[in-house]
Amino acid sequence: MFPCDSVAVINPRIGRTTPVIVQGITGRAGQLHSRLMRQYGTNVVGGVSPGAKGREVNGLPVFAACKEAVAATGAQASVLLVGAMQLLEAMKDAVAAGIRYLVTPTEGMPVHDALVAQRLVREADALWIGASTPGMAIAGKLKLGFLPDDSLRPGPLGLMSKSGTLSYEAGYRLAQRGAGTSVWVGVGGDPVKGTRFADLVPFYGADQQTEALLIIGEIGGVDEEEFAAALTAHRFAKPVFALIAGKSAPEGVTMGHAGALVHGSHGTYAAKRAALEAAGVTVFSSLNEMVEGICARLR
Repeated sequence: MFPCDSVAVINPRIGRTTPVIVQGITGRAGQLHSRLMRQYGTNVVGGVSPGAKGREVNGLPVFAACKEAVAATGAQASVLLVGAMQLLEAMKDAVAAGIRYLVTPTEGMPVHDALVAQRLVREADALWIGASTPGMAIAGKLKLGFLPDDSLRPGPLGLMSKSGTLSYEAGYRLAQRGAGTSVWVGVGGDPVKGTRFADLVPFYGADQQTEALLIIGEIGGVDEEEFAAALTAHRFAKPVFALIAGKSAPEGVTMGHAGALVHGSHGTYAAKRAALEAAGVTVFSSLNEMVEGICARLR
């Protein structure tokens, strides 16, 4: 019912030593988050900003194009902190240079551009996290984006989310209780994205560091329903938990994410919960219930 296209998955070799560049490093966000990612332990080796060749930001060299950055640093991943209208060209620059891990926090990428980008990365066998994502992290090793450090305690729980702020709070509360995460992926809230919940089911099923999986979704879109179908199709054997935001939202309300659209019976809280529970997922009704339930199961 909900087809799941195959995409590149997170390579287990990506980690603390993976060379990372930041496109848009001379902007305010680029300067801030290149510094914060390095402080966490991410191997940020440089940045890209057309017209700023030869500059340094946070002690990192700045290149005019990704090809130059890759040649000089061996970069394999890029965090693209550029404007929505510039994002597609920046992604083309990265992919042409051989970058195969792209994280794009920018919200509001034009839909046509996102469709072009989706095809671009799939033809290149690249992994695109975004758009409108807080990023991804392998707890204790690296983060690509701006997930808060206080929420990134290493542990056995895989975590995927649409919402940034709700997942930060969930990750923080779980970390305070000793329940850490293995691989955290913010799939993003835009309607067209590079990686969906369903795409990552095979990865989490095979990942030896992940003993259980949590998704934090929201009403609108069919990502959670696709995810439920993928769990069944792949015979996912690990415990799966879910929290869906928007249960109390009045009908017709405008949600914050561009992808939060309801189509007939699909995309509603009831439809998502029913699909997930039919696939064997434990769906919690509140954040507190989720924290208590997961901590009890992971002991």
